[in-house]
Amino acid sequence: MKNNKNLIFVSLVMAVFLLAAGIYGYEGSRKSVPVTQTGDSNIKWVDFNVPAELLKKTCLLDVQSYEGKTHLDWITLLAYAAVKGGGEFGKKSEGYISEVVTKLEAGEETKESLAEKYQYFSYYYEAYTAVLGGMVGEYEIENEQGEMEKKYGLKAFSPIAKGFQYQDYDDFGVSRSFGYKRQHLGHDMMGLIGTPIIACESGYVEALGWNRYGGWRIGIRSFDKKRYYYYAHLRQNRPYAEGLKEGDYVSAGDVIGYMGHTGYSDKENVNNIDAVHLHVGLELIFDEERRENGNEIWIDFYQIARFLSANRSEAVREESTKEWRRKYAFRDCFFFNNVIEYKQ
Repeated sequence: MKNNKNLIFVSLVMAVFLLAAGIYGYEGSRKSVPVTQTGDSNIKWVDFNVPAELLKKTCLLDVQSYEGKTHLDWITLLAYAAVKGGGEFGKKSEGYISEVVTKLEAGEETKESLAEKYQYFSYYYEAYTAVLGGMVGEYEIENEQGEMEKKYGLKAFSPIAKGFQYQDYDDFGVSRSFGYKRQHLGHDMMGLIGTPIIACESGYVEALGWNRYGGWRIGIRSFDKKRYYYYAHLRQNRPYAEGLKEGDYVSAGDVIGYMGHTGYSDKENVNNIDAVHLHVGLELIFDEERRENGNEIWIDFYQIARFLSANRSEAVREESTKEWRRKYAFRDCFFFNNVIEYKQ
């Protein structure tokens, strides 16, 4: 009887702990539960688990319908699928997408009506906008004739340049021990030293230099300030694209650095990482004050990397400098339309 009472007590304690983990965003729980907090947003943690196949499907629906009667915003479609699936994606997800497409095209539903009808729709819409908001839109890209063509579509790129091989698997959340025991809040892409590393999205270089964990690294902030891309373990001696510095504007698809295995050292320019690879992380920023206080929100980049693997920026090597640069010029129309000065 005493053992049964102890078991019941332990079970109740665990239940309370798990509930608190879901509500307060305990790092080990990865719960996508909207909560109340002080700041610009109610979101405290995001568990981004949308499969690459569904990202591809909804992105295609968005692009194909852009100039049609009903523009099918891919984030609306994904938010609906998340609501219907209880935050999970599986065999029924494509059916949910087809269902909402039919309703939107018939005028039976709008983004606003979905937000009114489903309790957590606005949460998923805000969360997925933070993740994907800079990946689809208008842009200009150079064609084979050297002319700039205006397009609407996927304007984000894989972090690995076209033609360069790599291997990866989903390693988000696994244990790391250098410095202190912690979780791996990024995605590793294994390749060869010197592989050109690409800016996934346009933005500003917010951080550049040595970090004892990431070695030579680059941090790029998106224009809407919601995303921070972290590229780490860059090449020893020549980690960055020539001339790159903090404050620079970079276009999606630009070569920003080179793969290496620096890091895990308080001394600069040391190769203490065993495997040559790029660590790419994506941090979501809903509240600057919370971020400054150490409440960071990192998401699993694996499915995004799979999705972006079909859109890789081609790079060419300058023989005089031995540096790589993108082959085709690119202009992000969001930047071009909202910022006075444009840096070529």
